[in-house]
Amino acid sequence: MTTTIRTSRTDEPASALLGTLAEQGASGALSTESGIVYLASGHVVHVESAVTPALGDLLTHSGALAPDGWWAAIDQAGRRCGVGRQLVDSGHLAAGALELCHLGALFDAAYFVLAHDGPALRFRPGVAHWLGAVRSVPVDAVLRESRRRRELLHRIWPEPCVDLAPLARVPDTAPSDLPARRSRTLAQVDGVRTAAQIAMALACRTFHTLVELRRLAAAGMVVPVAPAPAPAPAPAPAPASASGSASAEPGPAPRPVAPDEPDTALLRRLLHALEAL
Repeated sequence: MTTTIRTSRTDEPASALLGTLAEQGASGALSTESGIVYLASGHVVHVESAVTPALGDLLTHSGALAPDGWWAAIDQAGRRCGVGRQLVDSGHLAAGALELCHLGALFDAAYFVLAHDGPALRFRPGVAHWLGAVRSVPVDAVLRESRRRRELLHRIWPEPCVDLAPLARVPDTAPSDLPARRSRTLAQVDGVRTAAQIAMALACRTFHTLVELRRLAAAGMVVPVAPAPAPAPAPAPAPASASGSASAEPGPAPRPVAPDEPDTALLRRLLHALEAL
């Protein structure tokens, strides 16, 4: 079977194209504006998104794996797309722990890749991820879980602008009886960071952070920051005799804080559901 390489945007939603690729038993990488879905024999084997922590960050920041062990596995097995197997075979990580963390990262990234179900950009047949095989997931299961997460967020707070805009705390709304995770999330809201940036600062899955932020929004404790007004037209150039220039540099990136604990109960339920398929 030959699959056409897609080199430009199409009108076909990513979810529809994923279904087609699953039916064809395709292997390769499907790119969207929000990330990349990797397929092997029509199943999803990995998903990456710029707004979610990478698998290595989740493993090392949670304490499940030492950073040296992660980078050693990449050096030894990255070129042959076998990093996951190397981690297990070398004794750095138990197979079950790797599967749980991998599933969490996969479903987290898939939600954002499919959140708005925009058009796919291209499909590259035969492209494999350097992590290698850990656990494959049927496309239907990925699409179903993404819909479930979207519906859950809508029930908590139906305004999706919370997910993308910088967020600010509402003054005088900081109760002391918030759950620990929600309190840590609220502490990172500074009027500048988005949900994705807050998740990165917490070394937490972005979807879990979104759940807490939407709960905080529903409680009237955080609000999206209104977009800044459009800048005024630039003034006319100064006369040739004028000297000096001004420049602006971006501020520093948020400093990482203590990582959040993984939601292993949810991941175990997902793992058991997949094993029952």
